[in-house]
Amino acid sequence: MSVTVLLVDDEELVRAGLRAVLDTQPDIEVVGEAADGATVVPLVRRLRPDVVALDVRMPLLDGIEATRAILRSVADPPGILVITTFEEDAYVYEALRAGANGFLLKRARPAEIVHAVRLVAEGDSLLFPAAVRRLAAGHGNESARRVLERAALTGREREVLRLMAGGLSNAEIAGRLLLGGETVKSHVSSVLAKLGARDRTQAVITAYESGFVMLG
Repeated sequence: MSVTVLLVDDEELVRAGLRAVLDTQPDIEVVGEAADGATVVPLVRRLRPDVVALDVRMPLLDGIEATRAILRSVADPPGILVITTFEEDAYVYEALRAGANGFLLKRARPAEIVHAVRLVAEGDSLLFPAAVRRLAAGHGNESARRVLERAALTGREREVLRLMAGGLSNAEIAGRLLLGGETVKSHVSSVLAKLGARDRTQAVITAYESGFVMLG
C-alpha cells in the first residue's frame, strides 16, 4: 500500500520540488497540495493522507497552528512533518511541542525527503536530530519534571525512553536491550500512556525538558 502525502507550503516551487521527489517512489503518492495552513483541515478530512508535510512559516496559518488544528479537529490524524529552512528555528520546536512528528529541511537531499516521509508514516522511529535536542534541552521546566515523576516509569521503561530519545526505532531498541519486538512495542506504549504523550516525539520532548535525558 502507498503512503499518501498532502503537501502544504506557500511556495509553489517548494511544493513542486517535493512532489517531483516523492512521485518517483512506487510506495509514495502525493494526493494533494495547499498553499496555506488555513485550508489544511478540510483537505485532511477529504483526502485522509497518511502524512501532511507542511511549512512551519506561512502567511495566514503557520505550521504550529495548522498542526494544532489538525490534531484538534481530525479523528485519527495523520503524521505531521514540518518543513523548515533553518533547523534551529524556534518555530520548529513549537510545532513539535504542538504535536508534529518530525521536521524536514528544505535543502534536504531527495533520499532524506523520502526517508522522512516513510519514517513519519511508520511512526515507530523519530525525526529528532541534534539541533532540536539542543532546543529541547534548553526548555527545561518544572511541569515536565512533574509529569515524569508522576509517570513512575519502571527501570525498563526508563531504559526504553532513553533509547527513544536517542532516535532509535523499536527494532533498534530491541537489539540494544536483547528483547523481542513485541515486548519493546509494549514498553513504548506503556511509556506513552504513563507520560500522557500522543506519540514518541511528545514523550522525548518530556524526557529532555524534564532533565531525564541530558545532552552530551
